[in-house]
Amino acid sequence: MDWTQLNRGVFLLNVLGVVYNPKTQQILIGKREKDPYIKKLSWTFPGGRPAYEQDLEFYLKHEIKIKTGLDIDVKKIIFAKTYPENREFLSIYYLCEVVGGKEKAGEKFVEIKWVKPIDVQKYFTTSLHPTLLNYLKTLK
Repeated sequence: MDWTQLNRGVFLLNVLGVVYNPKTQQILIGKREKDPYIKKLSWTFPGGRPAYEQDLEFYLKHEIKIKTGLDIDVKKIIFAKTYPENREFLSIYYLCEVVGGKEKAGEKFVEIKWVKPIDVQKYFTTSLHPTLLNYLKTLK
């Protein structure tokens, strides 16, 4: 199949974790520098692109582990969106909780930080969908 001939329905998929700590009521974000796809990207939720061999949750756990050092439990899908900065990107957001590991900035992250859900907008330099922001406000 020649994928370049398709003008719709084909996306570059990212799986992202809203890693939530119910005890502190904070979520984990990571800082990236020099993203090759979205130039304005700075802080983001941890995750990445899945491969084809396993299910999406397997790759989400793997990507969060290599970017943050943390082991997570995937709770549920909370949101999916494309980006006005680049419509070819499709992200699926999952609610996750930490179950182990040692916290450290890893692959592609220069820093990780726990923040209150209502403060996420202060860090992100790219669009945050209102539906996702409203969901974050419900985390308690």
